[in-house]
Amino acid sequence: MADAPTGKVTFVGAGPGAADLLTFRAARAIAEADVVIWAASLVQAEVLDHAREDAEILDSAAMSLEDVVAVYERARQQGLRVARVHSGDPALWGGTQEQLDRCAEIGIATEVVPGVSSFSAVAALVRRELTIPEVAQSVVLTRLGGGKTPMPPGEEVREFARHGTTMAVFLSAARSGQLVRELLEGGYPTSTPVVVAYQATWPEELVVRCTIETLEETVKEHRLWKHTLFLVGPALDAHGTRSHLYHPGHFHGYRKADPAARRALREARRDTRDARDARDAAEGSRRGATP
Repeated sequence: MADAPTGKVTFVGAGPGAADLLTFRAARAIAEADVVIWAASLVQAEVLDHAREDAEILDSAAMSLEDVVAVYERARQQGLRVARVHSGDPALWGGTQEQLDRCAEIGIATEVVPGVSSFSAVAALVRRELTIPEVAQSVVLTRLGGGKTPMPPGEEVREFARHGTTMAVFLSAARSGQLVRELLEGGYPTSTPVVVAYQATWPEELVVRCTIETLEETVKEHRLWKHTLFLVGPALDAHGTRSHLYHPGHFHGYRKADPAARRALREARRDTRDARDARDAAEGSRRGATP
């Protein structure tokens, strides 16, 4: 009978960089670790203030996957607790799944601690909700194709841009010209608002507003090529809409609806639906007439 697994690897989402955006659970995982593997170029050094004085600290920048897995194997053999500190949220472009799979093969216990993603941090910095009623109710998280990791078919920026909703585009600053082309090919107007955020929540952070038309020149003006996130879409400057959740005509288990407001809300929904159907019909006619 095989020995019971010993040791543990906790994948810690450290957030966009600022040490005070760690969750309590993340800080506790670092404090309890015998070994901390962290991305020094992507996470501020203050996160290590939570580590024990006798903890072994390793910078992942100089380590391959095999090097990291060797630490996990040692942790399994010696019963060590490892905190693997990733920037942002481990669920997004963190390279965590391949590590989780290796841990399962080794037979060491694992845990994943979520972190604040840079897209939500940037939205907070510019004080914008990304899902505005009647404007955008979805957020697409993606990156440009053509980089080190191939994009699956149908996941090109131009395909997602056809939805016209809010997009958060990661890992694409070095190819801003291509990004502009694909956003426009997908159907966004040149006047669509964009937020360009470099090193969000770091002391050197830079957050600039522009439009798709001026996106490329903005990136080149500030010489941005990495650590940059783009938020794109009409929700970034939308005003005058209202959530139905807090409308007096909306009811739920804790609140009754005002009858007159309820009728007005129904009429507003009908008008919105009719306008959408008319727009879709016009778009269908336009496409049918295109040679």
